[in-house]
Amino acid sequence: MLKLEAVEVAYGHIQALAGVSLEVRDGELVTLLGANGAGKSTALMAVSGIVRPRAGALSYDGTDLAKASPYDIVGLGVIQCPEGRRIFGGLTVQENLRMGAVRRADKSAVRRDLDSVFELFPVLGQRRHQTGATLSGGEQQMLAIGRSLMASPRLLLLDEPSLGLAPLVVQAIFRVIRELHRRGVTILLVEQNVRQALAVADRGYVLAAGRVILEGSGGELRSHPDLEQAYLSEAPGGGR
Repeated sequence: MLKLEAVEVAYGHIQALAGVSLEVRDGELVTLLGANGAGKSTALMAVSGIVRPRAGALSYDGTDLAKASPYDIVGLGVIQCPEGRRIFGGLTVQENLRMGAVRRADKSAVRRDLDSVFELFPVLGQRRHQTGATLSGGEQQMLAIGRSLMASPRLLLLDEPSLGLAPLVVQAIFRVIRELHRRGVTILLVEQNVRQALAVADRGYVLAAGRVILEGSGGELRSHPDLEQAYLSEAPGGGR
C-alpha cells in the first residue's frame, strides 16, 4: 500500500531522513518510534507531500507521492492528523468535523461518519456546539482525530496522538486507535509512548538520526535489547 525506499529529506544542511525504507500494508497498524529528532514526523510529512524527498522513492498504491501535491495526496485517501492538534479554535466541534469532509460530496455518508465520530468520542457529541478553543487538551486531540476520520481515510497518519495528555486520556485515545484498526483502517502511527504503541501495532520501525535501526513485529520490538538505546541517542542537529 505505502512504500518508502531509501528516502532522504534535508532541511538545508540538516539531514532529517538518511535513506529510510519502510512499508505499510493494507489493513496494518505500523508504528514509527524513536527519540526526539529521529525523523519520525519528517517521514509523515514526506508521505503527505509537505516536505519533498531529495532522493529515494515514495509510493502509495502505485502513485508516486514524491511528485504529488498535498491536495492530490489527500484525494488518494492519505490523511494526516498532525502533532499539536491544530484544530480551528473559533469553530464549533461540529464545524471542525465538517471541515474534515470538505472534499466529500457524499452527504449521506458524511452524516453517517459524523455519527460514527460521536460514537467513538461521546464527549464530542456532548460538546458539538462548543467552540474548539473551549475544549480540554484531550478533547481537542479527540477532535483532531475525528476531523481526520471525516475525510474517510484509506491510510491514516497519526502524529503523536498522546503527546501531553493525562494517562486516562491516553488510554481512551488508544482504545479508539485499537477500534479503528479492528475496523480495518490502515494506520501509520508516530508515537513517543513506546509501550502503548507496540501494544497496538502489527509491526514497527525504530528510527535514530534519520535511519531505520530496528524493525519487527510489536512483540519482537518490545523485547529487543537495543530498543532502550535508540531512545538515548538524540539526532544531532534535530530532524523531527
